[in-house]
Amino acid sequence: MQDYSTEAIRNVALISHSGVGKTTLSEAALFLSKAITRLGKVSDGTTASDFDPEEIKRQISINLSLIPVFWRDSKINLIDTPGYADFMGEVKAALRVADGAIVVVCAASGVEVGTEQVWEYAEAETLPRLIFINKMDRENANFQRTVEEIQDKLARRCVPLQFPIGAYTTFKGMVDLIEMKAYGATEEEIEIPPAMETEIKEYREKLVEMVVELDDDLTLKYLEGEEITSEELYSMLRQGIRGCKLVPILTGSALLPAGMHQLLKAICDYLPSPQDAREVTATNLQTQQQEIVTPDVGSPLAALVFKSSVDPYVGKLNYFRVYSGSIESNSQVWNASKEQSERIGQIYMLRGKTQEAVNKVAAGDIGAVAKLSVTATGDTLSTQAYPLSLQVLESPPSNFSVALYPSTKLDVDKMGTALSRLVEEDTTLKVRRDPDTGETILMGIGDTQVEVAVEKMQRKFGVKIDTQLPKVPYKETIRIPSKADYKHKKQTGGHGQYGHVILGLDPLPRGGGFEFAERIVGGVVPKNYIPAVEKGVLEAQHEGILARYPVVDVKVTLVDGSFHPVDSSEISFKIAATQAVKKGLSQGQPVLLEPIMHLHVTVPESFTGDIISDLNTKRAKVLGMFPQDGGQVIEADVPLAEIQRYAIDVRSITQGRGTYTTEFSCYEEVPSHLAQKIIEGRMAEKE
Repeated sequence: MQDYSTEAIRNVALISHSGVGKTTLSEAALFLSKAITRLGKVSDGTTASDFDPEEIKRQISINLSLIPVFWRDSKINLIDTPGYADFMGEVKAALRVADGAIVVVCAASGVEVGTEQVWEYAEAETLPRLIFINKMDRENANFQRTVEEIQDKLARRCVPLQFPIGAYTTFKGMVDLIEMKAYGATEEEIEIPPAMETEIKEYREKLVEMVVELDDDLTLKYLEGEEITSEELYSMLRQGIRGCKLVPILTGSALLPAGMHQLLKAICDYLPSPQDAREVTATNLQTQQQEIVTPDVGSPLAALVFKSSVDPYVGKLNYFRVYSGSIESNSQVWNASKEQSERIGQIYMLRGKTQEAVNKVAAGDIGAVAKLSVTATGDTLSTQAYPLSLQVLESPPSNFSVALYPSTKLDVDKMGTALSRLVEEDTTLKVRRDPDTGETILMGIGDTQVEVAVEKMQRKFGVKIDTQLPKVPYKETIRIPSKADYKHKKQTGGHGQYGHVILGLDPLPRGGGFEFAERIVGGVVPKNYIPAVEKGVLEAQHEGILARYPVVDVKVTLVDGSFHPVDSSEISFKIAATQAVKKGLSQGQPVLLEPIMHLHVTVPESFTGDIISDLNTKRAKVLGMFPQDGGQVIEADVPLAEIQRYAIDVRSITQGRGTYTTEFSCYEEVPSHLAQKIIEGRMAEKE
């Protein structure tokens, strides 16, 4: 394979809402570059980038895919990303290692919520962008309406570089607004229809006006009525795009394919190479100082592992981008994140699932390596002599949870390994063991992501899992102080059993925990039996008397008791203490407590009323609102039991535009009408 210099490489992420044709676009780019001989189709499951069985089954992208396209003298690393909201972690990983992005918009459906979301991600990364209005051959395709939507919903600085000739069945090609030349759907040069000349001139005038605004000399020249040459437009466009001051709009149809030649040319002409891209900094672990990473083969190695895929038969495959230096096959590198040495075997260039062996991946390029022992997603590969650490990837919050129940004993044994592999592959998935309920909890961004993960566990690792709504970790406490006297007395042949305790139970403030104390005077309970009393008290704490939930916010004090010189024993006092606690709890007006979560919901202002109305139905206490980044942030305290499926609710109410985070706040008393239902359900479950 030909070696490409850093200046000839373009790392470009394909981003948008789901279903607008990103995968088809990457397929068309491969076809035009003669990397493949026939166009694959998403509906047939034959595309290069959607090769995972789950992607083929659902006909959506789930994982990011690397699609290198060799176009003229450049290597374009297209990164095809999912458009479905549940897989935004893959989008963020792609944008982290890309130097530019292509925002794909459907000419029929216009700017959808997923497109707005990924646009904001690209804005946060300050990525130069192109917009490609796809599906001009589709029914209801409307270029002008889509351009207006783009300018209204995304940014006013978006400007068309092309104008389509016709739409749907009359779609024949595009007009280049700089050169004022028309190209047919098969890229041949055609005549501009006379009926369109006036409209095309208006669009060109708007393009020229926006471009000359970027330079004072050009503005003066334009105002004086002088002609702005194509070379001047190209030069200023390139500066404006790379500085994120302009976003050009191109158009066509990836399915035909039409407009793809111009799109690939625009990527090479306008989007930056790694040398021209935004600055990347790393921490020098020897000096703890920030350094600018130079995209040069001769500089110290700094490579970021941005994705891992795990296969039980092939092993682990790590995707990496080299920011400086180079990585060679059969070499040694230093994992700066883990502070361990790694042996690099064969390096690959990936095209979807196809792996092509290469000798070296140089600065600016993207590659993959298999079977690294300690390296995981987010790690930096460097050298031990000059260790550099790149900024860790930022993941979206994982708010959707399910409890996992293995179907068989064999599945129990295999589940732990399968889960660790899944989390290694997708860092937005989180696994935890709930100490209160004993459940294994799998958390993700949304229900589809978690569902795919569970199906992947069965397909890849042979682990069959049932999922349920996680149990709410309720607690029990008392409202008023109480005193309990319990005497454990049992006479059998030989030594009997005797233990007598008097306990005082006092409610503590919320969050006070569970305490044991003793106030024994005169040795009525010998000191050697007090640890047994404490053990019995703590054992009783694990199961309350209402619904056998753990007891909290109670202080238990041993105040009195008695003993028998022959029959008393540690076990006798332990039993007496356990029963005394139960008796004391029943006399202290026991109540059920539920966890309250502090909720931050960020939504566009137009959805504020709907969110608050919904929160009111969830027993929430709305604490306040404040504006942030053009939207509204609503803060509320809400019972965990009411928001276990809130990820679905927020998406539905806000049409996918809302986000939220939660954190534990406190425990509060459950309303009596709900407590009775919870108790009945718990007792039925225990039986």
